[in-house]
Amino acid sequence: MRMQIVICSTLAALLVTACGAGGPEAIPATPVAATAAATASPQATATGAPQATATTAAATATAVAQQPLAALPTTLELELYADGFDNPLHLTGAGDGSGRLFVVEKAGRIRIIRDGGVVAQPFLDITDRVSARANEQGLLSVAFHPRFADTGLVYVNYTNRADDTVISRFRATGDTADPASETILLQFAQPFANHNGGLIKFGPDGYLYIGTGDGGSGGDPRGFGQRLDTLLGKMLRIDVDGGDPYAIPPDNLQRDSAVLPEIWAYGLRNPWRFSFDRATGDLYIADVGQNRIEEIHFTPAGSSAGINYGWNILEGSSCFRAGCDTSGLELPIAEYDHSVGCSVTGGYVYRGSMYEAVAGTYIFADFCSGRIWALHGSGPVRDMIELLNSGKNISSFGEDDAGELYLTSMYEGRVYRLVLQ
Repeated sequence: MRMQIVICSTLAALLVTACGAGGPEAIPATPVAATAAATASPQATATGAPQATATTAAATATAVAQQPLAALPTTLELELYADGFDNPLHLTGAGDGSGRLFVVEKAGRIRIIRDGGVVAQPFLDITDRVSARANEQGLLSVAFHPRFADTGLVYVNYTNRADDTVISRFRATGDTADPASETILLQFAQPFANHNGGLIKFGPDGYLYIGTGDGGSGGDPRGFGQRLDTLLGKMLRIDVDGGDPYAIPPDNLQRDSAVLPEIWAYGLRNPWRFSFDRATGDLYIADVGQNRIEEIHFTPAGSSAGINYGWNILEGSSCFRAGCDTSGLELPIAEYDHSVGCSVTGGYVYRGSMYEAVAGTYIFADFCSGRIWALHGSGPVRDMIELLNSGKNISSFGEDDAGELYLTSMYEGRVYRLVLQ
């Protein structure tokens, strides 16, 4: 039986002030009850990474404001949908009309939820090849081929026993994907254990998008975010139907022979969840900050390749080091500092049918504080409206095939459905 947990939050303004505590990475080891400062990442603080002390590229980009109560619902309810998971990190439907939800567990399993109940047998178990030793390693996401009902092809992103990132493909029949059917599409080394990014997702163009972190440590010591000869710190894009094991989309960046052809965009630190608006095709990216600022980027559908999201020139809209040149950099549409949270978890634009009042609203959260926000407005800077302080370590949001929203609570091992009123 499902249990409903109702937690209400009045829409209120949040004051955002700079704080110097080192921020955690995408998957901190300490539950949400601890403060942001107490969950500081050992990788980030050990390097003595510089604080962002420079000028602000767009002073108005930190947009946390109160809106009229009529603008959005005043309450958000979390309905417990399923539990018993081992560190769930991702959730998605298969797009095949089955109504199933697939939950990715960090250790290397994918579980199925059918009609609110968890199927006993895992959909996929690759714990024998997944390394989940570090906080940000493990089986990180799953993506189903756009014609999954016909092809039976499923794709995953995981950290292997050599600590490399692996993007691979499996074949599935019914409720089971065959672990022996693996075909590795892409594999690349990670110099440190953190900042693996980890999400893969098919875009409206049918290509597979892969969000990668900058390789880890703190402050991007090797400058991978801005380098085009590495797959790290990027949004990659490949055509899984056009080659063996994949082809390169003709409109990827590909400036010259020194640019790796898989690169579509760059300048990311650790994109912890991105999504496409299923109605418009617009892309939203949540990028985890260093010591000060968490950020949300917006890329309209149809944008050309080569967008530079700024890291490590910028952290949010502020210079990461003094005196930076912001020309040509894509500024975030919203950001918040570490007095509010310390590790952003990207969400989705709501396109379900149950809550018309919030249709077209982007909903996201912070892993450390458990706060859940909605972005309001349509300009280059959006207002953040707090819907709920959930008290949960929200590791991911997910959509079912109908566009209704769910979230995974990592340490609880639970999946909640979002109920908006």
